[in-house]
Order: sequence, then C-alpha cells, then structure tokens
Amino acid sequence: MNKILILGAGKMGSWLAESLCLDYDVAIYDKDLKKLKYFFKTKRLVSFYEIHEFAPDLMINAVNLEKTIEVFEQVIPLLPEDCIIADIASVKNGLKEFYSKAGRRFVSTHPMFGPTFGNVKDLSNENAIIIRESDPEGKSFFHTFYESLNLNIFEYSFKQHDKTIAYSLSIPFSSSMVFAACMKKLEVPGTTFKKHLDIAKGLLSEDDYLLSEILFNPYSLEQVENINSRLSHLISLIKDKNGDGIREFLDMLRENIGEK
Repeated sequence: MNKILILGAGKMGSWLAESLCLDYDVAIYDKDLKKLKYFFKTKRLVSFYEIHEFAPDLMINAVNLEKTIEVFEQVIPLLPEDCIIADIASVKNGLKEFYSKAGRRFVSTHPMFGPTFGNVKDLSNENAIIIRESDPEGKSFFHTFYESLNLNIFEYSFKQHDKTIAYSLSIPFSSSMVFAACMKKLEVPGTTFKKHLDIAKGLLSEDDYLLSEILFNPYSLEQVENINSRLSHLISLIKDKNGDGIREFLDMLRENIGEK
C-alpha cells in the first residue's frame, strides 16, 4: 500500500496527512480550498477528476461525521476496484450496514484521543480501536501506523466499539454538559473549577452532530441514567447530612478510580 487519499482537511484529516506524508504518497481533498494551503509533501486535490486520476490504494474518510456516508457514496465510484475505503469516525452508527451494502474492502478505526484533547506530540498514553470485521490488509496498515505512534491498540467488533464509546464518551460528555449548564461566571475561580471549565470549552468546540450522535448511541442512555442515579444518591446524602454515608460514598469513588 503506497498511495493514500484523505478526504477532509479538518483537524483529524490534517493530522493524518502530516503523520503519513513522509512514508507514503499522500493526497488530500477538501471542498474548502482555503484548508489546503499549508500542507507539506502532500498533493492537494481540487476536483473529483483529480481523485480519479490519483487512483489511491487506500482512501481515508475524515470528513465531519454527518457527511461521512454521503461523501463515501460520492467518491467510491471514482476509486480503483481494489482500493480499500476507511473511516476514523468516533461513532459508527450506520457504517456497518453501509460497508455491507458497498461491497468494498474496508477498514474502520477510531483514534480515541482526537486533536482537541489529546497531545498529538506524545501519544504513548492514548488508545486506538480497529474494528475486527475490517479487511486484513487494512487492519495491518493501521496496526503498523498506530504502533509507529506508540498508541495502545485494541480490536473490537462494531458492537463492542459502540458499547465502549457509550461508556468512555457519554459519561464524561454528559458530566461536562451538566457542569456547563450550571455555569456562572466567576471573577476568582479556583484551580479545580478552571480545569473543568477548560474541559467543557473543549467539548463544546466539537461539532453539534458529533455530540448528538454520541448521546444518541443506543448504549448511551443507560450510562446517562447511571449518572442520574448516582447524583440522586449524593443529593440524598447531602440532604440528610449523612456523614457515614458520604464517607462510604467517597471510599467507593476512590475504589472505582483505582485510588484505594
């Protein structure tokens, strides 16, 4: 595999181009030509004709989640028959069914750090998921790529991925949204408050469709209801000024996060 086409010059598309361009023949396409200005050692494609002419071995779809399937449908007819198609979507809603109907070799993966929160200069503590049902050659490519970045790699099925994302994203996302909903501007906020505020700002800089789809994940509601249940328990402890109950609650929290 030598020629790689990246669709979408947003945060993740740009990161992929920068990370791959020294080892592969990389081209990038985006409808917004302004986004194509500053790429190094990367072909900048400005039309569907040039996509057809480039004839990639692997096409990575890095457009906004809302447009992922639509863009696949537009571009697939322009690709060689043996080209592997790939997505890096954090939510896989509808993609399993799409790939089944498309009849193409595919690889689905999810770099779980994201450029909003992750330190892309040091990814040794970050994780990536590769979907088990993917084409073997596609999986091998992303294994090699992620290993070169020292990422921790996991192989999950589509279903396992969605369950994992419901747990790992819907809980912190919902918690940050509740924090933002209770927000008051303080002239002298403490360190803990400022840390939570930075997280909330980063979260709310994400695309609305992405946030909605994470919350609409069929496995997310159970996680959000669990937050509500735990919060209701905490409220009852506070109302009753239950010191023993608070201490038991805090001990449980420490055990949950591995601090006991």
